[in-house]
Amino acid sequence: MRAPAALPSRSHVGMSTRWCIDVNAQVPRVWWYRFRTTFGRRWGGYLALVVLVGAVGGLAMGALAGARRTQSSFPAYRASTHPSDLEIGGAQSYDPSLIARITRLPHITRVESYASVNELPLGPNGVPPAGLTSGDANGTGSINGLLLDMDRATVTSGRMPDPARPDEVIAAAADVRHFGLHVGQVIPVGFYTNDQINSPEFPSAAVPAHRRLDVRLVGIAVFNNALIQDDSDATSHLGLVFTPALTNQLLGCCANSIVTGIQVDRPSDIALVNGELLRLGVPSFEPGAVLVPKAELAIRPEAIALGVFGGIAALAVLLIAAQVIGRQFQADTRDLEILRALGAGPAMTACGGLIGVLAAVAIGALLAVVVAVALSPLTPFGPVRPVEPRSGVAFDSTVLALGALVLILALGAVALVVAYHGAPDRAASRARRGTMRGSSLARSAASAGLPAPAVTGIRFALEAGEGRTAVPVRSAILGATLATVVLTATLTFGASLHTLVSHPALYGWNWDVELAAGQGTGAGDIPAQLATQLLNHDPDVAAWAGVYFGGLDIDGQVVPVLGGSPNAAVAPPLLTGRTVEAPDEIVLGATTLARLHTRVGDSVEARNGTDPATLLRVVGTATMPAIGSAAGGPHLEMGVGALVAYQLIPPGTRNPFDNPVTGPNAIFVRFRPGSDRAAALASVQRIAQATSNVPNFGVSLVSVQRPAEIVNYRSMGATPVILGTGLALGAVSALALTLIASVRRRRRDLALLKALGFTRRQLAAVVAWQASVTVVLGGCVGAVLGIALGRSLWDVFADEIHVVARSTVPGLSIALVAIGALVLANLVAGIPGRIAAGTPTALVLRAE
Repeated sequence: MRAPAALPSRSHVGMSTRWCIDVNAQVPRVWWYRFRTTFGRRWGGYLALVVLVGAVGGLAMGALAGARRTQSSFPAYRASTHPSDLEIGGAQSYDPSLIARITRLPHITRVESYASVNELPLGPNGVPPAGLTSGDANGTGSINGLLLDMDRATVTSGRMPDPARPDEVIAAAADVRHFGLHVGQVIPVGFYTNDQINSPEFPSAAVPAHRRLDVRLVGIAVFNNALIQDDSDATSHLGLVFTPALTNQLLGCCANSIVTGIQVDRPSDIALVNGELLRLGVPSFEPGAVLVPKAELAIRPEAIALGVFGGIAALAVLLIAAQVIGRQFQADTRDLEILRALGAGPAMTACGGLIGVLAAVAIGALLAVVVAVALSPLTPFGPVRPVEPRSGVAFDSTVLALGALVLILALGAVALVVAYHGAPDRAASRARRGTMRGSSLARSAASAGLPAPAVTGIRFALEAGEGRTAVPVRSAILGATLATVVLTATLTFGASLHTLVSHPALYGWNWDVELAAGQGTGAGDIPAQLATQLLNHDPDVAAWAGVYFGGLDIDGQVVPVLGGSPNAAVAPPLLTGRTVEAPDEIVLGATTLARLHTRVGDSVEARNGTDPATLLRVVGTATMPAIGSAAGGPHLEMGVGALVAYQLIPPGTRNPFDNPVTGPNAIFVRFRPGSDRAAALASVQRIAQATSNVPNFGVSLVSVQRPAEIVNYRSMGATPVILGTGLALGAVSALALTLIASVRRRRRDLALLKALGFTRRQLAAVVAWQASVTVVLGGCVGAVLGIALGRSLWDVFADEIHVVARSTVPGLSIALVAIGALVLANLVAGIPGRIAAGTPTALVLRAE
């Protein structure tokens, strides 16, 4: 028997301890040595990691920064126009003494006004061209700078006019198109008195212009209150915009309807100034409180699309970079086994390749910042882009700094986990615990008698392999799943958006046509008795309801209201609760409900300026239509406004022109299902003609009035699908790279198959089956998850913009995507298939 080994002496223990310390102290030097000596054959992998993190990570950060820039684009644009904080409208004449009193109020920095000017372009004969009406005689004249200085127009073509020149004008693009004008054109203009435009013969040669002047159109401009509009807003035009030099000459004869803008010292002073104005008997409203939320809601889809795109791109870079990092460490497997056999410790073997990977990640993150900044001139998206005051390169320090930090920390953590997991001692431990289990699906395919290439391709798609030939099959399936989720969710969201845009009832227009007094503006009265008789006897009319427009002070806030009868047959669609059933009840738009800090079931106090305050119980919320009187001030729009009993609106507001034959301002008409729409419209048109009279300025038929959000959503076109397709193509590219890496890793397996008699075509078929199985598995799971994600995103989005949430699943499109994905996967498999077919059998012979 051997004698037991002697216990080490204390000196031996000390030497061993010092040796361990010395060895541990050498670890960083060994890492650096290995990095320098292996860089020559690994620089390609490091470069690939740098390019991948820089390109895709930069795309992700650029998209997220672009989303923030898009969402904030309208407030930034409006701030660049020196906007008014408060606005006063409704005055019929300019009162310099009142303006002087307003200017002297505390906390006010500037007061400027403009007037509506009675003007029309004249033809060569000095008469307005045929087709123009009295509604076109509404030019705008800046009295002392409003629209030229405060609420400054943004010129998109030409230049701003010289305020001292009476013969220079600008106009909005819509008015330029309406009147057929162009920059540089000299326009003969006629100015008319208020009595002239009220003449029944106006406009015609029988009413000669009070004054004539040739003006030159020097610029086409955008105005901050007209960039993002409802259809009901777009019906009113500024016409030609004249300079103060001319406007002040017209105030005594040809101007009316004065609008005054006020700027205050600080936003916190707005409420104080508003109170002072009320004491002067001059009510005002805050235009930014209406314009900014409307614009932000209208722009939100582009911002959401960019944000989602950036988030998924960030996820993609993390997944794909993790695969590249894993391959870098797997390439070290043989070297690490040798080092371990020579006595290297776990720290040395686990972290030996970290220097190169972490350096590549850090450089890639810096490159991503550069790429994101380079992409910034492509944003913002949406209607603000043509007038963006911050156009060009943008540097979003928050997104760029956090994005770079997240890339470095996340991919650094991935590298540490992969290095720890792939250390030789842990790999050996896993190998001792058990052998790799084969795929049950591959065994089932073999039992079913599928051809050998099919069985082998299924096995390659589902079995990762071991050691140096291991393949990231889970990552490939995850990539296919991610691609399908992205595209399916995008298609579902896009189809739901199309359903919203094409179904007006979902955004508040819950009727077929509107009869509106005041030539469609709602400013006037429709004879109630005659309208009731005609509509009740029309066979094409299923239901109708008369409504009034007005505004109420509800809990201290001015809210546009729609007044109707309790339990009206036609009303805006409800989101929660029930409709108005009694005069002491109210239904609010969801945005208004939030602004009032109240809930369904609570009570609010309403004031109409003439009667005592009324306590109203909130019984529901509704999707409000973009509709209201053109008399000025806020009107109902999606999520904003209230539905009340019409008696709450003062008689003077319901009948602004003291029409002796009273009735509703407008009537909502719903046709019978299955009726001939053309015949029904013709019949209602006859009712409009029959109820028209001089005091109500004529009753007109008004078709769907789209809110600004819907107008902007229509402009998105195929943007969601394009973004989704781009992400899907990125995932397909990742699948192609995975297949190529799989073929390279399994060269020995492929060579063995070739030695056993597989033809080149069969080897290519193996890779095609591998790609098909990966896509089918990822597609089946991804389609289900994508539909669920798309519907969930749509429900959240619909709730945010306060419309009826009706999601649509485009079954045919998703089926076509599935077929296309399978075809594309087989096309993508062509290159690795050719590589597989060309695998030399000598590889196996050398290994043997």
